[in-house]
Amino acid sequence: MITASVWGSRAKPAETNYPPIMATSPPPLRALVVDDEAPALGELAWLLERDPHVGRVRTASSGAEALRALESEPVDVVFCDVQMPGLDGLDLARVLARFSHRPHVVFVTAYEQHAIEAFDLRATDYVLKPVRADRLAEAVRRVVESGRPAHASRPPDDETIAVELGGVTRFVQRSQVRFVEAHGDYARLHTATSSHLVRIPLTTLEERWADAGFVRIHRSTLVSLAHVDEIRMDGGRCAVRLGDRVLQVSRRHTRHLRDKLVRAASLTREARAGEL
Repeated sequence: MITASVWGSRAKPAETNYPPIMATSPPPLRALVVDDEAPALGELAWLLERDPHVGRVRTASSGAEALRALESEPVDVVFCDVQMPGLDGLDLARVLARFSHRPHVVFVTAYEQHAIEAFDLRATDYVLKPVRADRLAEAVRRVVESGRPAHASRPPDDETIAVELGGVTRFVQRSQVRFVEAHGDYARLHTATSSHLVRIPLTTLEERWADAGFVRIHRSTLVSLAHVDEIRMDGGRCAVRLGDRVLQVSRRHTRHLRDKLVRAASLTREARAGEL
């Protein structure tokens, strides 16, 4: 069993000595604290706010709430408990691993037995409760030394989106999404069998999923080119069919859509020719 000493929890003296921040230091870390116990959540946030290497600190009381917070604004590091109702800390880390900008994960828990699994999930650190200020400062230093989350050199093969249905958190793969409709500050993801409302603006998904083949066909609609079965022209009006759904394309977006489809078909032909 990996104990706290492996992670260095007993290597620091009791006194907290924060190293000075020089003019050339990177900007403070953006942090998210996740814990279902309010006292532990408040204490950890308070300790982090005292660390000069940490800037804005946000909090969430569940894994699902954390994912909603990350949809609106990314962070550099997530400090999360392991044992939480619903989406626990380990499951949350698995979802974060699929992000194109993967934040660092620091587990903060009262249980030693999850350390090996945390290591397998590439956690930056594993801090045992009750949390000491000097031990938490060491975890922050490890995050700083590891660098900020790097942007992926290419888009991930797929992306996992957490959605809530009747109080249950489920996961939808981006590749399953056929089209997306705007609903104010929310977006409705349509798959072959269901639809899910998520708190992500359509413009955010348009930017995030552009490299994955999602294009805007209307001011309130994105479609996945991979799921377009045919494009129809009737009296100068354009529409696309995705399975049994037919979606209208605005005049403003018609040319852009046709160019995208032609280019996608061309790349497919070239790929097939290269395999021969």
